[in-house]
This record gives sequence, structure tokens and C-alpha cells, in this order.
Amino acid sequence: MGLHIVACCLSLIFVADFYAYLKLIMFDTTRLYGAIMMVAPFAAASALFVFARFSFGYFVGFYLYTMVLGYLWLAEFSLFRYDHLLCAISAFSCASAFLAPALFLTSPIKRRLVLSEPALDRLLSFILVLGTAVVITGATYNFRFVGLAEMYSARSELDLPAFMRYAIGITPNALLPFAFACFVTRRNHRRAAAALLLMLLCYPIALTKLTFLAPFWLLLLTLLSRFNPRIAVVLSLFLPLSTGLALSALYKSGAISYQHFIGWFGSINFRMIAFPSAAIDVYNDFFSRHDYTYFCQISFLKPFVQCPYSDPLSIVMAKNYQLGNLNASLFATEGIASVGPLLAPFAVLACGFVVALGNRLSAGLPPSFVLLSGGVFPQLLLNVPLTTTLLTNGAALLFLLWYVTPRTMFEHGAGSSLELESTNNY
Repeated sequence: MGLHIVACCLSLIFVADFYAYLKLIMFDTTRLYGAIMMVAPFAAASALFVFARFSFGYFVGFYLYTMVLGYLWLAEFSLFRYDHLLCAISAFSCASAFLAPALFLTSPIKRRLVLSEPALDRLLSFILVLGTAVVITGATYNFRFVGLAEMYSARSELDLPAFMRYAIGITPNALLPFAFACFVTRRNHRRAAAALLLMLLCYPIALTKLTFLAPFWLLLLTLLSRFNPRIAVVLSLFLPLSTGLALSALYKSGAISYQHFIGWFGSINFRMIAFPSAAIDVYNDFFSRHDYTYFCQISFLKPFVQCPYSDPLSIVMAKNYQLGNLNASLFATEGIASVGPLLAPFAVLACGFVVALGNRLSAGLPPSFVLLSGGVFPQLLLNVPLTTTLLTNGAALLFLLWYVTPRTMFEHGAGSSLELESTNNY
């Protein structure tokens, strides 16, 4: 944990250097002491991850903890004019409010509906068939293999119908990772590979970076799941982050070219880790001068809440900051944007209870199975509101699948050794 915290701060220094032209992530050596003092109390709070047991909330909580850590560092150097101390205290309070239920509410819920193992087999086959149908149907609307550099301009031309947007959100983020985890458990390598291939084929339709990276991400989590699950969670961020630091050092020394360095560093250190922290800075600045949404950005609440914005928040931010469509995490949307920094901890606490429900519905499942089947959602929650993640991206459906999954499938068979080994680490 200590090494990870140091790596995060070093990474933000490098990001500030390579992306100084954005004037979004800054660094000033004369204010280094203030940044350290801002981060130090929150770094001490990482002890929560030492004592908490693994759960879905642990997985999500560690990623959001890293995001808030980054914001507390960046706030010291922010060029935006708002009350940085108030918002830093609010961010600390939000993180504490979220982690309390997300880490420690893990008791199981009595299950009244459980699939039999033959029924689960049929469900897994149906998921593969559905994934194939989604890819084929989506290809009739859009199917373009473009590089990550051209992805954003190509995505601006997308015009998928509503049913397709839901399908392309739920299938590669919830259904196929769940099927992949089941196939890995049973050592059914061919069907596991088929699930990953279908996830990858969703990229030319959705044109999002996460859709492209998700299959490779699940392979990394599969390798890391051989460790203690809590260590696997920390390594899942620490290893990619440290690789970016190593590449930046090699580039600075002239050992590798800019092209060999920026692809990884830009995708991982900047876009995946630093940018969600910077989004909190942007949202704090915007809503220090504009009306709060009071949750009107949630589609099913719009008819009941008067909304000061006609566009989605991502579009509102794009128009005001010229940083592209700026989606943000629950800390920025359900928190800052909805009720402001003073009341944000209460809104984020409610989000923590929702994630804790995921803990309770997955209780009894092996840690490595939860790690793989829920592997996409910690990354999603760095950039997407919780309400969107639950509905549009299928987290609520995954919670239901965890609830009905027969625990007996992990008690026998050749494929269960990995899960039993992870459980026995406790």
C-alpha cells in the first residue's frame, strides 16, 4: 500500500510534465510540502485495506481510494479558483463514508432463489449466444476497427438505438465477464476464450477504450488471482502504474522513443488513473459557480426534478472546459454535482450501501470468482456515475447473478482448486 501511494504521487508528477499543455494536472516544486501534508492523513487511512477482508466493495473501494488520493494531491496545485480546503475535507469525508459500508458490510443475505448447476450451464450457453447476437446486430449499425487515437472522432459519429446502447453496455461489462469467470472456474478454456473474443468484438461497435482493454484486463486479473485476493487488487493497479513510471524513466533517458512510451503511459497513468482525479477538480470548480443538479441527471428522476441543465453533465463539462465529454465518478456526480461538497458525504454514503449490497449478494462466492466476474466495474466506476453503472452497464444484473449462482459448483471439480486456494488464504 505504501509503495502504491508513493507511485501514484510520482505518476502525477510525470503526468503534469507530459500533459502540461492541458493546464489540467499541474505540479510546482515550491508547493510540494503542502501536497504531502494534504495526502499524508489520507495515506494513513489506507490501513483500512490492511484490516478489511476481500469483497466486491474492497475491490471497488481501493480504486476509488486511489482516485481520491490523486485528487488530494492535485488540489494543492490546482489552477481553479474555488475553496480547495473545503473540497479536500469533503473528498476525505466522502471516501470515509463510502469505505465504511463498502469494506465492512459483508454479511450474507439468505438466498431464496438458487440456480441448479444444469440451469447455470444453460444460462452460460445463453450468454454466449446472446453475446454473439449483440455483436452481429451491433455490426449492422457500426463496426469499425480504428486505433485508440482515432477512437474519439469515430465515436462522435455513432448513433446506436437505445436497446443497442443498453445491450453493448451490459453484455461486455457484466454478462460476458460473469461467463468468463464461470468457465475459468471449470477450466473450460475454449469457452472462456470465446467469452473474451466476444468482449473484444464489442469494441468496433462501442468504440470505448475500456471495451478494447477489458479482455486483456481480465487476463491480468486471472493471473493475479493466484495471489491473496487483497494483494491481487493492489497489484492490479500498482503493476500497470509502475510500468508506466518505468517507461517514462526510459523515455527521459533516451532509451525508448516517444511512440513506445506514450501509448502505455497515456492510457494507464494519465487516462485511467490521473484523469478521474482531475475530473473531481473540474466538477468542484464548475459547481462552485453553478447550480447543483439535485440528481436530475438520473434519467428516471428527470420528470420529477426541475433540472438547470438540458444536456448531460458530460456535455456540459465539454462545453465549459474543452476537455471532451467529461464523465466522472460517483464522488463527482452523485456527490459534488448533485448536492455540493457539504452534503456530498451523505450521498456517497448511500452509494457505499449500494456497493455493500453487492458484497452481501456475492457472499459465499470465492474471492477469485468475484474478482474476475466483477473485474470491469472498478474501472467503470472511476469514470461513470453509480446509477449509470447499475442500469446501463449491468452492475445490478451482475448482483442478481451472484445471488443465484450455486455455491456447490465451487465445492467439487477440477476447476475449483484456484477458488478454494484463494478462500483458504484467510
